[in-house]
Amino acid sequence: MKGLIYIAFLLSGFCFGQAEISRLYEELPSDSLIERSVRTHSSLKPHIRQTNLHSNYVKFSALGDLNYVQRNESQYKLGIGGEVCAVVNDKWYFQAAAIQGMSTLDSIFEPKSYITVNQPNFDLYTDIRSRVSYTPNHIFNFQVGLDHNFIGEGSRSMFLSDYGKPYPFGLIRAKFWRFEYSVLYQFMKERDQNRWEGKFASSHHISFNPAKWLNIGIFETVIFQPKDTLVQRGFDVEYLNPLVFYRPQEYSLGSSDNVLLGMEISGHINDRHTIYSQVILDEFYLSELKAKTGWWANKFGGQLGVKGRFELGKHRFFYRTEYNFARPYTYSHISEELNHGNQGYSLAHPYGANFMEILGELKWNLQKWSGKLFMNYAVHGEDKDGFSYGGNIYQSYVNRPYEYGHYTGQGTQVNRFNAIVTGSYKISEHGNLQAFMENHFRFATNQPSMNYMLVIGIRSQLWNDYRNY
Repeated sequence: MKGLIYIAFLLSGFCFGQAEISRLYEELPSDSLIERSVRTHSSLKPHIRQTNLHSNYVKFSALGDLNYVQRNESQYKLGIGGEVCAVVNDKWYFQAAAIQGMSTLDSIFEPKSYITVNQPNFDLYTDIRSRVSYTPNHIFNFQVGLDHNFIGEGSRSMFLSDYGKPYPFGLIRAKFWRFEYSVLYQFMKERDQNRWEGKFASSHHISFNPAKWLNIGIFETVIFQPKDTLVQRGFDVEYLNPLVFYRPQEYSLGSSDNVLLGMEISGHINDRHTIYSQVILDEFYLSELKAKTGWWANKFGGQLGVKGRFELGKHRFFYRTEYNFARPYTYSHISEELNHGNQGYSLAHPYGANFMEILGELKWNLQKWSGKLFMNYAVHGEDKDGFSYGGNIYQSYVNRPYEYGHYTGQGTQVNRFNAIVTGSYKISEHGNLQAFMENHFRFATNQPSMNYMLVIGIRSQLWNDYRNY
């Protein structure tokens, strides 16, 4: 890694690479289209946007997060804050935002903030997002911060998504020829009774464009804990190497760290339509797969989707259809310190594992007005009889009921249907402040009836606030 840093600083004296970091937010019809080329890599988010400002600037914005929720009873989330963004010397980009508030929301609708203090009748939350970026030239970019990162073209990601809680991270990205290579270091934690236990992850992603319209990506990550039963390890320096393959390195260390491998392929049509896919491999044996024995350790998942944009007069639209699945016990491990999760939430798909899902969405935009229809249907297998059936990645796979005969949706099968109709109006460009209304229709076979929820509020749409699972 030191060699890459030395090369970056050497090259920085010959060329400028002024860049900003875009928002890590869902794709909207109002977003500017990416100009496709063999040097365009759109699966790693947030995007690095090249700019031509050639000047320093500082921007301040007030932020709001005011939500009223009518569910079985009235609930609310009330938060205010601010954001500052700055470009310095054409190479440095700073972004910091924080919202302080209180919430009575529960279950999946609670704020996924970095700091939460539970009170008897409400929660105090502090939602912090920050990112410092240094772009010395058109090849290298270095980032540190407290935020999410996302890998993929889909609404969900089977590699790394942004639906859970943010985490401190360090990121190196390098572009050369038709490749973009990234190394991500994540510093996460899990609660063990009344204390937090640290856990780390180190990930590689390489993106290659064989043609202007075709992209192939390879993903590799290892999750490890700072200590095991014998020694306090800290952050293994071997995993800091930006070029090492993690699986051989794991074996050389004699550790039980959790390594996942993935591959993605996407095809872009006329800059407006994209077909995309992902495959994630936790572990499996080909002989067991061919024999169709349903062995528990055949752990993998996948994604297939299509998305695009079109216009009707002044009306702009975005559409998506997507299928996702994950076999039982995918992403899980012996303990929660080694699973593919952070602070109780999956780092990939919100359903964890042991599920199949199909979703669709249609978004509309006209000047300051926008609307969205989101629908999904999922089959999810939950635990029963005190055993782990592979749906909850925070349950140890050691507690499985048997070795063979496992299938997706096993255990207590729950069928879920969600439909969300949203309308919004942009009040201000500063802080992207919007007034919105959401109508949620939710049904699950483990519930007695359809559940309706109304959400009305004013919110700064700077990062995703998922309620769609």
